[in-house]
Amino acid sequence: MATAAVMPQAFLSIAKSKPNPNKPSPLFKPLPTIKLKKQPLQLVSSLPNEFDVLPVQSEDIVDHPDGVVFSERAADPSPVDQVIAGFSSERLSFEGAAGLLSATSCVAVPESGNGNSEEEIQRQIDRAINATIVLSAGSFAITKLLTIDHDYWHGWTLFEIVRYAPQHNWSAYEEALKTNPVLAKMVISGVVYSVGDWIAQCYEGKPIFDFDRARMFRSGLLGFTLHGSLSHYYYQFCEALFPFHDWWVVPAKVVFDQTLWSAVWNSIYYTLLGFLRFESPVTVFRELRATFWPMLTAGWKLWPFAHLITYGVIPVEQRLLWVDCVELIWVTILSTYSNEKSEARISDATSSNGPSEE
Repeated sequence: MATAAVMPQAFLSIAKSKPNPNKPSPLFKPLPTIKLKKQPLQLVSSLPNEFDVLPVQSEDIVDHPDGVVFSERAADPSPVDQVIAGFSSERLSFEGAAGLLSATSCVAVPESGNGNSEEEIQRQIDRAINATIVLSAGSFAITKLLTIDHDYWHGWTLFEIVRYAPQHNWSAYEEALKTNPVLAKMVISGVVYSVGDWIAQCYEGKPIFDFDRARMFRSGLLGFTLHGSLSHYYYQFCEALFPFHDWWVVPAKVVFDQTLWSAVWNSIYYTLLGFLRFESPVTVFRELRATFWPMLTAGWKLWPFAHLITYGVIPVEQRLLWVDCVELIWVTILSTYSNEKSEARISDATSSNGPSEE
């Protein structure tokens, strides 16, 4: 019987193809190692035609599909293309190192909104302070006027309190003129000049609670320290200068008041107001020369008619109160004229310095 011959190579191939049940087969076969040839870094003038890079230029800070624009770029940048990495077919293009640094190191934050909000907050604070000052001073004055007889209110009706309040306030004012006339007149002039400047600011177009506190304080300070005391001694001097009772005395006093005294007081008021604004002496005296005659002639439209009553009807001790009531109109004109010149000069200086700084 013939037997088939089995070659040893057949057992070898079967043994190689038979898997080993004790050794698990790997899930992923290792990839063959590929050696890549590195190339040195080099600058190229432009990318190949198949790679078109469109730089994003925008004035707004918005999100683009390909990224976020962090800062505004120039209109015509000079691109410097660099090749990053050393592979032959992969290149990245940027618009220069300056653009890269500006895009990665800073993030633009809009500041206009914060500035406006801070200015609005400061304006609201100033308005609240001004409203507090006005309401507090008004409440104090009304309370003092209405409670002049609070020691005698027992059994009084509200009608009796309101009825006798003006008469008894006038009696208290006359008593103050006898005991301390200079101080009483200083207080009246200070209040009148403060209120007059406030009226002037409202007349210029400012809201009632948006007035300049420093400006009102300067005007009131001059009224308190100088106008009340100087006017007290001036009216006594005027009576001693014209100790007659003829018909021509009143017109003579009016002429003297509207020439010499008005020129002196307007110059004092305007000069000291400029110094309180911390202006240079050269600027103050230059503007005084420019406004001296217009201010003097402006007073001739009001005061001659008022002083016919001042020197013809009002007693000497009561003249300042009457003059201060008229001063509410005159201080409005005087303060408006003075501060218009100052504000016009500041605006001219700002406009002249603006282009040079740009």
